[in-house]
Amino acid sequence: MNTTNEEILDKIEEKFNAINQKTATHLEGLLWSKPITYWDYIQIDALLSLQIQRTTLPDEMVFIMYHQVNELLFKMILWEIEQVCHTENPTAPFFTEKLMRISRYFDMLTTSFTIMKDGMEVEQYMKFRNTLTPASGFQSAQYRLIEFASTDLINLIDYRFRATIDRNTPYEHAFEHLYWQAAGKDYETGSKSYLILEFERKYKKEFLAFMETYNTINLWRKFKQLPLQDQENPDLVQAMRHYDYTVNITWVMGHFKAAQKYIESGQGSGEATGGSDWKKYMLPKYQRRIFFPELWTEQELATWGEKESV
Repeated sequence: MNTTNEEILDKIEEKFNAINQKTATHLEGLLWSKPITYWDYIQIDALLSLQIQRTTLPDEMVFIMYHQVNELLFKMILWEIEQVCHTENPTAPFFTEKLMRISRYFDMLTTSFTIMKDGMEVEQYMKFRNTLTPASGFQSAQYRLIEFASTDLINLIDYRFRATIDRNTPYEHAFEHLYWQAAGKDYETGSKSYLILEFERKYKKEFLAFMETYNTINLWRKFKQLPLQDQENPDLVQAMRHYDYTVNITWVMGHFKAAQKYIESGQGSGEATGGSDWKKYMLPKYQRRIFFPELWTEQELATWGEKESV
């Protein structure tokens, strides 16, 4: 046995000794294990079996796969965010690298809207979308988790109610005033649409726990915990601003324009599948959703979303 193999075996033995395991047992197991293949590792068969159409219209398959790809990218984004937020003392280069990874994922999401905007026949979409009601992309739980993990809750509160909410507000109360509640809630009566009721039935408990967990370790809190010198690092500041703008203006406007093509096509009711006021929910100039407001000038804050709006 050559020196390299001996060194590897020594390291393997050290690894298993550390967890009170018998190295010989694990090595013998290798005799019976199958070589890995690409299709088994990526779980191709399982992945490709998840596209189930509700209609016979071909372009519905485009719609399904596109949204599944979105959810996979959201999972990648959360994976990177969690690494930053759960690192006790992240360095500025580490923080910057992770933010740029996240922004590249959102850049990919943004440019991919042409698949939705130009990759389906309007007539087909306007037919199969009726089978989707009252489901809506609004109900993406992972996207909400990304928001909770990115910024302080106050920045996700409906602009009309921010003056009445602070960091000591109970999570349940803050949840009831999140900006996206306005897509299906009557604040005078407190009644909610089926869209939101079902969304909350499925995810509210998880959301409240996540909100509490990330209250002190979200991306903005982690940034503010850095040494002042790191908070002034130009690369990191630019990465923070790029992420904020990409998520809350560029990506949102890409989504808006894709939806607008179909909803305002003259076919159908002109309403979103979930029945929400989709323009006021989506357009940045209405919601003024900004993750890191302290990193923008007064002029930039005052005109947030106006350059990209239609």
